[in-house]
Amino acid sequence: MKQSPSSLSILCLLLSVGIASSAMAEDDIAALEEQAMNAAVAKVAPAVVRIETVGGLNRVGDVLLGDGPTTGLVVDADGFIISSAFNFLRKPNSILVTLPSGQRTPAEIVARDHSRMLVLLKVTTDEALQVPEQVPVEEMQVGQWAIAVGRALDSRRPNLSVGIVSAKDRVWGKAIQCDAKISPSNYGGPLVDIEGRVLGVLVPMSPNEHSEVAGAEWYDSGIGFAIPLADIHGTLKSMMRGEDVSPGLLGIALKGGSIYSLPAHIAACQVKSPAFEAGLRAGDTIIEVDGRAIERQAHLKHALGPRYAGDTVHVVVKRGEERIEADVKLVDRLLPYDHPFLGILPMRDGEGVIVRHVFPSSGAATAGIRAGDKLVMLNDTVIAEVASLREALAGFEPMQQLQITVTRANEEQVFQVTLGSLPTTIPESLPPPHLEAPGGDSVAAAGFIEMKVPEQPNECFAFVPPSYQASTPHGVIVYLRPPGEFDKDKLLTRWRALCEENELILLAPQPLDKERWTPVEVEFVQKTLDQIVTNYNVDKSRIVLHGQEAGGALAYLFAFRNREIARAVIAIDAVMPARLRLPDTDPVYPLAILTTQAPKSRVAERVEQAVEKLRDMKYPVTVLQLDTVRSLNDQELEQVVHWIDMLDRI
Repeated sequence: MKQSPSSLSILCLLLSVGIASSAMAEDDIAALEEQAMNAAVAKVAPAVVRIETVGGLNRVGDVLLGDGPTTGLVVDADGFIISSAFNFLRKPNSILVTLPSGQRTPAEIVARDHSRMLVLLKVTTDEALQVPEQVPVEEMQVGQWAIAVGRALDSRRPNLSVGIVSAKDRVWGKAIQCDAKISPSNYGGPLVDIEGRVLGVLVPMSPNEHSEVAGAEWYDSGIGFAIPLADIHGTLKSMMRGEDVSPGLLGIALKGGSIYSLPAHIAACQVKSPAFEAGLRAGDTIIEVDGRAIERQAHLKHALGPRYAGDTVHVVVKRGEERIEADVKLVDRLLPYDHPFLGILPMRDGEGVIVRHVFPSSGAATAGIRAGDKLVMLNDTVIAEVASLREALAGFEPMQQLQITVTRANEEQVFQVTLGSLPTTIPESLPPPHLEAPGGDSVAAAGFIEMKVPEQPNECFAFVPPSYQASTPHGVIVYLRPPGEFDKDKLLTRWRALCEENELILLAPQPLDKERWTPVEVEFVQKTLDQIVTNYNVDKSRIVLHGQEAGGALAYLFAFRNREIARAVIAIDAVMPARLRLPDTDPVYPLAILTTQAPKSRVAERVEQAVEKLRDMKYPVTVLQLDTVRSLNDQELEQVVHWIDMLDRI
């Protein structure tokens, strides 16, 4: 039987012909290129299967799920098929796989890869399945041909999209990036080279979010990702045994700022985490992982990104002038971090940490600490400012005892304090936050301000109190309105006095469509907030996302995606978006939640479930009970402002 030429031989012919005759017509070159591509796809086609899901959900949050066929790739001749987790978001009642021969057979999910968002299926068939050849990692080159293959459009022949490998080690070391058009029609299918060997399996991914839908918004944009097949084979045996695999967690929090410029300085090492048990501590700087130099935080994310729970990494840290080495076994989940609470609210001016308010029944109150005391030491650690006190406390947990030294009337006193958990009740009133009335001149625009993000068509406005002083940090309320008609004058009337009296800036970005917010508008909201933070003196412990209904859902989405920015969410008659991955509580970036419950709300049950889930994860959640479904009245809004005023509690 006469064999067709391989894609490599065709390409060689193409090159030789090009050298022999510079006058070759462009259409002849294109024809040879097409022949090479088709030969590559024909080689991998016997390993590419069509997947159909039956039943299940139509929508996950704001993501509308199609019900058409998707793609999978044979990875073991015994009937194991790998695909993208995105293809199974519907939670289908049944899964059918059409094999290359045309045979249609049921399949079941055997295991999931929660790091790279893959699903392993198993089919039972007498058909001899072909396992594709993989490209060795060392042979992958940026700029080489990359062909995205799917079998969704026609079960008899694969569909393809051609591009190049545009980058390697993307999404923190997990993926290959290509510029071929990638969409649900080829999610789960292979990305192949010009020889028909598999580079990787196509999945939607994002470096900024971790979920099955992350990156799906880049549909056919020229930004596509594939998980190297070599990496998949590294966990395949475990998954074939029915074992899920998950990202490996170290259990540390790094100091905030640019991950591309700051060293990997440990701001907090969670108690009982793998890092803590291995001897790592807050204040250490990670300088090496498995022999790989770590100069910046981004290097650490790249070193740990590909790792799975159960992997052991060799970590080298610098503690002062000492070099410390430790083997750390990563885990799939950490115990929820419960922020330890000393029981004080600090003044926002003056030198050091001066107590503004002591919370009743707190550890500080029980020990005898009073308003006006100045905290100077925690155990043997000198406390020079609020930031150093927060950092020192991050290494403790509730119910632990510690020693607090204060100065009172120029005398030092020592107290034994038992730490508690963050309170969720709202104080009726609080004393002034300053020792002296703020003074100085404002150097930034105040009053009503119209804002614009040049590359975004959305409108936005802000209200900066005329009393704003550049020397006084102000909190920021990012108001995300509910869908429908919007009266900005009414909003300003409600908030004007509250902003004046409580040193708050009101920011009101608007959705492009007045009837709905979309998840992609999170980026627009972030850019408007960035403008406020750049142009004004902002108290970063009081940046609050406040939304009602769909605006509340977007507030949750923004806060969980931007933990280094948001400090609180106020969600009025709103629930967390479906399939939103709830991140662990962060020792460095606390996040408080205030939500409302109304007995006749259509989302009452879902709000209750969200509150329970958040509390299980040790998020401090305050619930306002409303008699009916409505906006907050003036008295309730006053309560909310008091709650915002205590967000810098310690």
